[in-house]
Amino acid sequence: MIIAKSDKAVTERLDKVTGFVVKYLCEQGITIATAESCTGGLLSFCITSVPGASKIFELGMCTYSERAKRDYLGVDGGVIEEYGVYSSETATAMARAVRDLSGAQIGVGITGIAGPQSDEKGNPAGTVFVSAVSSERELVRNLKLYERFEDPTREVIRTETAVQALCMVAQLLGLDVSEVNV
Repeated sequence: MIIAKSDKAVTERLDKVTGFVVKYLCEQGITIATAESCTGGLLSFCITSVPGASKIFELGMCTYSERAKRDYLGVDGGVIEEYGVYSSETATAMARAVRDLSGAQIGVGITGIAGPQSDEKGNPAGTVFVSAVSSERELVRNLKLYERFEDPTREVIRTETAVQALCMVAQLLGLDVSEVNV
């Protein structure tokens, strides 16, 4: 499996934060949906790997192409044209859309460049935007993983993005993930 090629420390952090966040969602009955691009469904895979996740996981969409973001999620083409497919605006539009489509209480949107190369505009691999939204709050972050990891592999970028997305869900809920040593 490709994730097995990822950095062991990053993978362990992903396991810990996934268990912590999904357990809380299950205990509180809070539903979640994901719209993923560069992670290719990894976040959905992680959430659904936890027993009981079927109670809280509504929908996972892997909208890899710009067309899929527009046609299936309903992301406004003007947002992509004005801000770019790799932007906080697009990630937030994805999160809002999947939340609305699914009826979940939380929506997560992920878009970015997993690499190994930069994109045609020169944005480096590891340029990743994540948004987590609820009816009360919206968080969005440019992870800039190229600054955090020296020569990050595609697998490290995807795995760390899933870690950070779950940490943002925790933050959205007012949880402190430091207790799980993330």
